[in-house]
Amino acid sequence: MVQLVDSDIQTREVLGWKGLHLLHHPMAACSKKTRIYMNVKGIAWESHIIDIRSGENYGEWFLGINPRGLIPVLVDDGDVHIESNDILMYLETKFPEPRLIRSGGEAEMTALLEYENSLHFDLRTLVFRFFFPGPTPSKTPESLKQYCAGGSGTVQGREDKEKSVQVDFWETVTREGIPDETARLSVFRFKTAFDGFESQLARTQYLHGDMLTILDIAWFIYADRLNLAGYPFTKLHPRVGKWFDQLTERPEFSKEVAAPEEFMAMIRQARSEQEAAGKTLSQVAGF
Repeated sequence: MVQLVDSDIQTREVLGWKGLHLLHHPMAACSKKTRIYMNVKGIAWESHIIDIRSGENYGEWFLGINPRGLIPVLVDDGDVHIESNDILMYLETKFPEPRLIRSGGEAEMTALLEYENSLHFDLRTLVFRFFFPGPTPSKTPESLKQYCAGGSGTVQGREDKEKSVQVDFWETVTREGIPDETARLSVFRFKTAFDGFESQLARTQYLHGDMLTILDIAWFIYADRLNLAGYPFTKLHPRVGKWFDQLTERPEFSKEVAAPEEFMAMIRQARSEQEAAGKTLSQVAGF
């Protein structure tokens, strides 16, 4: 689990925060995942919204809390936890009921979540390619310079390489955009995962058996994002589509994925442009 040590944290005020605090953004995927988990658990927490659209997560104050510049961040009585899946695993030990990991299954769940996390850049690739009309969003050289310079540069007291991974992604997107082949590879990585879940759901109600688990919450957010991007669940994975629809009916889930009209209008505009160009997700993937 990624809990920062004292030397990682430059924004010292958070060390004195009492109770459970979540630094997050309403529309960010990993923030949604964490909030759904806390909804299901009935956990009380204090909200701190970080405006990632304006680059607040690249500012001195936030980088002083999380040197990686990523959300969400959990602060629990001054202890700082980063990385959404690690946050969920930490909270599962602190709030064991209702249980969202099978008894004795902590190591297995950690491995399953590591696989889910390995597809995070694929999700980002597809969101940036298929959510937005016009050119692919990118970061300015100035914002990346600010990002690189801010924060302690360490995680758990050791030099952290995550920033270079993030910067490399943004520099590549700025230079090349997101070509069809890059998007296609990301789509098929998800198709492989959902093919597996389609088989699992023929036998069980949920992705990891007949009880709701953290795995369902994590993949629900991926499914929501991909659904909005135009991934054809009904055609390719009807059981996954039914699983997603059933979870969407639960208020703990639905209130976190309800999108404002301006966001949906942006996606509709992007889809219209893609259809006119023959470049929807299904067309690029060849479905």
